Amino acid sequence: MLLSDTSPYGSRVLDIEYDHVATAAYLRTSDGDTVAATWVANHQEAPFHADLARLNAGLVPALPSGRTKHPKGRPPLDPRTLEVVWLEEGDGVALMEAGQPLCVIPGWSDTDRGVPGYAREAIGRSPFAFALDDEIDELGPRILQAQAYWKWRRGAGAWEGFQQSLLGHLLSRLGPGGYYWHDVARQPGRTEPGTPQPPAMPAPRPANASAAHEPVVGVSERPARGDRAYTVLSTVGMSCQRMPTVELYEDNVGEHARIELAVATTLPSVRAGRVFPWLAQYPWQAVTSFAPGDNVKWYHEARTFPLGPSWEGVLLLDNPNRLDGPDAPDLTAFSFGGDPVQWLWLVPITEDERQFGKREGSDALIERLAREGRSWVVG
Repeated sequence: MLLSDTSPYGSRVLDIEYDHVATAAYLRTSDGDTVAATWVANHQEAPFHADLARLNAGLVPALPSGRTKHPKGRPPLDPRTLEVVWLEEGDGVALMEAGQPLCVIPGWSDTDRGVPGYAREAIGRSPFAFALDDEIDELGPRILQAQAYWKWRRGAGAWEGFQQSLLGHLLSRLGPGGYYWHDVARQPGRTEPGTPQPPAMPAPRPANASAAHEPVVGVSERPARGDRAYTVLSTVGMSCQRMPTVELYEDNVGEHARIELAVATTLPSVRAGRVFPWLAQYPWQAVTSFAPGDNVKWYHEARTFPLGPSWEGVLLLDNPNRLDGPDAPDLTAFSFGGDPVQWLWLVPITEDERQFGKREGSDALIERLAREGRSWVVG
């Protein structure tokens, strides 16, 4: 093992393996299952054809001579010259050698579908590697963007600046804040300036959820006021990084990649807010994305569900006015990293409703709830 590196979100691991014949890169889950892989380099004279004996033995594949820039082999990699750059979404990664891309495993690489990663030493396409030269115009800028993002993210005051910008947006749309829970996936945290210390918000999460990785997500309370009979709770921090896998489904990734979650409720804020530690890191931990109309199943027994024991999951709505209730506040017009941020509102649903939505589609489920007079305000 030349190198092993875990993504900032803790959900993917890059392993670089070498056996004197060849080097390969493997993108794995935190449990060790291989998601995608790519050949990186040969270090001995290349065979004319794929060496099936090595493959069957589970060894690093050696690329055939017609598919590598160095058919005689190149010197082994020096770990001191290697650097790992995780893409902002966390579902892809680049391996750099002396500051230059050596291989890239983007989010669309998939061993099960026979799509390997991209290698600088590769020529053309093979089951083991695609030529990085053929995609460098797209992947090169992605690497530079990722380097710039992580440099900014780790810089002094980066999170605080983002946080204050988003809190200012919520102030303009929802009025003064109440309690603020900082980093709800890990600790109760602190208040917004000028507010009292909030009560603890226990953090129910799946047992395998990490407590030591990005993203940082807080929850801001906007209490009921004269023109609003309900409280709004909103996440603060999900939109600080793009969600994984969006590029698998959308052509215009930027329009769909950044979200925050919100719930309008007449329940006590501490109780309702317990739904967020479950969802705040979900896209990055599960390496997936949230979109309008998605529904998510509660991971535990229904009696433990924060929004009430009658429910077993949530429906995500970008336009809550499709259901009964007062006019929803407009939270649009906030952007980050050049992308618009979309707020998705949580509406609790039963398991029967969730299964109906999976079978018939989200529009059919929303229409069914609207006919039943379901309100988007939780209480």
